[in-house]
Amino acid sequence: MTRPRHSREGENPVIDHLDLWSSVYVKKATTGRGSNGRISSYGIQKLRELILELAVRGKLASQNPCDEPASELVKQIANIKAGLVVKGELKKQKKLPGIEDEQLHALPASWEWVRLGDITNYGITQKAEPGDVDSDTWVLELEDVEKVTSTLLQRIRYSNRVFRSSKNRFEVGDVLYGKLRPYLDKVLVADESGVCTTEIMPVRSYAGFVPKYLRLLLKAPSFIVYANESTHGMNLPRLGTDKARMAIVPVAPLAEQHRIVAKVDNLMALCDQLEQQQTDSLQAHQTLVETLLRTLVDADSAESTQQAWNRIAEHFDTLFTTEASIDQLKQTILQLAVMGRLVPQDPSDEPASVLLEKIAEEKARLVRDEGLKTKASLEIGESEEYIDKRDGWQYCRLGNIAKFIDYRGRTPKKIESGVPLITAKNVRFGFISREPEEFVSEEEYDSWMTRGFPRIGDILFTTEAPLGNVALVDIDEKFALAQRVICFQLHFPEIAPFLKGSMMSSAFQEQLYDKATGMTATGIKAAKLKEIPIPIPPLPEQHRMVAKVDELMALCDALTARIQDAQITQVHLADAVVDQAVA
Repeated sequence: MTRPRHSREGENPVIDHLDLWSSVYVKKATTGRGSNGRISSYGIQKLRELILELAVRGKLASQNPCDEPASELVKQIANIKAGLVVKGELKKQKKLPGIEDEQLHALPASWEWVRLGDITNYGITQKAEPGDVDSDTWVLELEDVEKVTSTLLQRIRYSNRVFRSSKNRFEVGDVLYGKLRPYLDKVLVADESGVCTTEIMPVRSYAGFVPKYLRLLLKAPSFIVYANESTHGMNLPRLGTDKARMAIVPVAPLAEQHRIVAKVDNLMALCDQLEQQQTDSLQAHQTLVETLLRTLVDADSAESTQQAWNRIAEHFDTLFTTEASIDQLKQTILQLAVMGRLVPQDPSDEPASVLLEKIAEEKARLVRDEGLKTKASLEIGESEEYIDKRDGWQYCRLGNIAKFIDYRGRTPKKIESGVPLITAKNVRFGFISREPEEFVSEEEYDSWMTRGFPRIGDILFTTEAPLGNVALVDIDEKFALAQRVICFQLHFPEIAPFLKGSMMSSAFQEQLYDKATGMTATGIKAAKLKEIPIPIPPLPEQHRMVAKVDELMALCDALTARIQDAQITQVHLADAVVDQAVA
């Protein structure tokens, strides 16, 4: 009898690498605010896949020479199915070809390769018509099942989910397989009878075949690969019945099926514990980072600022170990800058009032000579000053320092190539991305761009979906501007780098969201945006501030790159362990 083989003698690839599995993280791609999205554990995801793959290869649970081989179980299933067909209790299905050279990998001697359709009733369903069920009947939809883990999220009864189209009936112990978009990996064992959407296929085996083991076969990575490669339909890919029945799956002896299921349950519970520990650890870590950085922002004297920084510096290497924590550090840097705490002041600097006089003169010229219509109130009350002014600073409303170029109202017609179109999707938090690439024709550009042309150094600002992304124009070719993006054409372009950083700060973003409207898509109208005041330092101080911010942001980016390199190394190591374990 063949014993289960691991990658090295005496090694358990699941248990022996727990530190690796629990330390590998991959940040999900985000847009807009950088990388503050949800962080998922790639390590535990790979661990779950490894457990399932080892389970269906006979490498997870012990084997017993006394177990009746799987070939006998397969014969019993065939006999039972044939008897049900004779009795008229099971529809006769098309005979499937035998298996010759299609084995995916070696199996223990007591196991058997079979086609899924030979050991199950896959494709045979019993329909339930609308109203043909009791009010307490369980009505299952795909949305009720969480992807990958197949956790049942909610159980809804017919009284609360009345359906109008036919459903598939299922019984206790049936395996419910989500054949629509099989990559979502939604498979569960029914713990009570009910009906389900036709996007779910109830699957049943015979002769005591363990339903939870059948579920493992349908959730194994090798089966998911086969299902995804066998789907039809572009927008809503689904696994066809014939393709599903043709799938070859490894069958373990019945006694071993029970041992495998018990082992998988224990290991998946361990995965759940690791995942919860990671979640708790990440949340605690992020709370600590936010709390310590908040003490830096809230410091009310040079002495308390230094104390706050000393606390952070002492534990810098343990605090800033995730991309989310570095993003928080970046936001703190911007906040300190807009508060005037990042660089020293110079009494000889020309005060901001002189700068604002120059801006007002240029605005008056534009109103007189070019018909500028951007308006905003001149007076700013103390209650509107959301940051204490430093010596030589002044507040000014956005509408008084820039021309607003706003293309709201309609969407230009897009073509495959031509003049680039910059939309709200392209304006990220601090930079312009050229993805996704969209274009308009020369004719559309000429008829569309009638309100002004963005220039290098202008500021682009998203007013909705997403709200509050800010970037400097660095595109030296002509481009069209879509709706939901406002171009600020500053009356004094030299303040653009400082203004961009100020508008990215949490202090300004809070003002922005306070004045925004909308429930599903939060946005702000140009008229309200123009009235938001912003603190303006003397121009030389702005230059020093921007230089310091750029220097610190470069250091943050270097830290992020180191973290990403380490993550990639861990990911490769996890993949290598998986490949070795299933070899």
